Amino acid sequence: MASSAVYILPIDPKADAGTDAIPTVDPVKLWSTAPTGTKPAKVGTTRLFYNTPAAEKDQTSVAAVVSLGEGFKTKKGDAKRELVRKAVGSGVKQVKALGDGDKKVAIDASADPHAAAVAAHLAKYKFTLKTSPPSSFRPGSKDAGSEKISFEPLKPSKEWETGVVYAEAQNLARTLMELPGNMMTPTAFTERVKAEFANVANTEIIVRDEEWAAEKGMNTFLSVTKGTSEPAKFLEIHYHGAAKEDQPIAFVGKGITFDSGGISLKPPPHMKLMRGDMGGAATVVSAALAIAKLRLPVNLVVTTPLCENLPGPSANKPGDIIYAMNGKSVEIDNTDAEGRLVLSDALYYTSTTFKPHTLIDVATLTGAMDIALGEIFSGVFSTSDSLWEELYVAGEAEYDRFWRMPLDEDFGPQIYSSNADLCNTGGKPGGSCTAALFLKAFVDGIEPKGDDEEAPLRWAHIDIAGVMEATRATPYLGTGMTGRPVRALVEWVQRLGQQE
Repeated sequence: MASSAVYILPIDPKADAGTDAIPTVDPVKLWSTAPTGTKPAKVGTTRLFYNTPAAEKDQTSVAAVVSLGEGFKTKKGDAKRELVRKAVGSGVKQVKALGDGDKKVAIDASADPHAAAVAAHLAKYKFTLKTSPPSSFRPGSKDAGSEKISFEPLKPSKEWETGVVYAEAQNLARTLMELPGNMMTPTAFTERVKAEFANVANTEIIVRDEEWAAEKGMNTFLSVTKGTSEPAKFLEIHYHGAAKEDQPIAFVGKGITFDSGGISLKPPPHMKLMRGDMGGAATVVSAALAIAKLRLPVNLVVTTPLCENLPGPSANKPGDIIYAMNGKSVEIDNTDAEGRLVLSDALYYTSTTFKPHTLIDVATLTGAMDIALGEIFSGVFSTSDSLWEELYVAGEAEYDRFWRMPLDEDFGPQIYSSNADLCNTGGKPGGSCTAALFLKAFVDGIEPKGDDEEAPLRWAHIDIAGVMEATRATPYLGTGMTGRPVRALVEWVQRLGQQE
């Protein structure tokens, strides 16, 4: 198809009539003209109708009529929104399969403009570095590939535009995670972030070097980078969306741009996936970009310690003891438990320097989380019931879901019984829980000052090791690095901003 006008029209097959988004087409009646079979149309079932509506001269048109599911009209809230995402995503997949060429896709987003925009832009995404057709993902490339698909709602709305920002932010995180370690070094990561934020109002990007980190006493962070020749970076993003005196929110993201495991070398199979071990950094940076573009009324600080973990001649050795920025001694039992080492200094620096009222760290931290929750939920450990409840609601709204995990001192003996204050591993039992408990020791302000007072700081640790990669596609999210939980974080800030 050289040039085509394409329409995606989600419908409730049980409705009496469709929307009037296209005056000349009733998609429900159009649907009824096709063979139906005996089974009810599941959500995402798509039927294509050619030259409908009538095409302009020298152009073809296609209407992709997509079922929202037999029970759509009875659904409410988050469940209904997810059906819209599934339907639109399925329609986009059918449109992509039509062949090469420019496609202008108009979507009837009336059922939920935000969800429709999210689904369309997530479903469009496909990462590749193949050279034919030219890939737009190659660093420095200006090629956009041979097939260009653009989306627009049949009726413009602010909700649609917001959904586009959510999805594009998640797609940025997916790209950062997909790019291999030789293309996404700590330096390359910071350069990409500076470019993404270049024209975004009320933002400031600060890139710190190893000398600065050494002056701050970030010894656990710097210990991880000793085995590589790539210089470590410590990235800060500041977004000023509220009054200067307002306490900020803080995000901290684990930024291991490639993790070999160090001296405690990982098994070779699937090690290439560890290009995504900077997923925490990728997601918090991308969420911050969306928050700034949406001009949400909050102040936000983002910090990401960035380095590689390789088994060089100066690398950390099992049994080494390091003194962290907060003065605690840490025994390195396993060099592959490096994420909590880089995060420990970042958490202490961020919580003591910027005094946020809420701090959330995101990390591909433990294989145990993948065992516990698979690729369905991100695990959340939190000192605050109210923060957990807010994250849960935001995650459900975007179907970027969270599950609360125990943060309990009864796991403590597993990491307290060594020659140092803390050991960076506590064995296989409760591996995600001991990792979270380790991080808790470096967050300042999470203890109440009095019996009847709340803690000055609400903290949550989000372990995304399980959701880092999707091995099975959904109607609107393909396989590969997921960029989760970008949308949930943006939604949480959006709702928080409405409360303040």
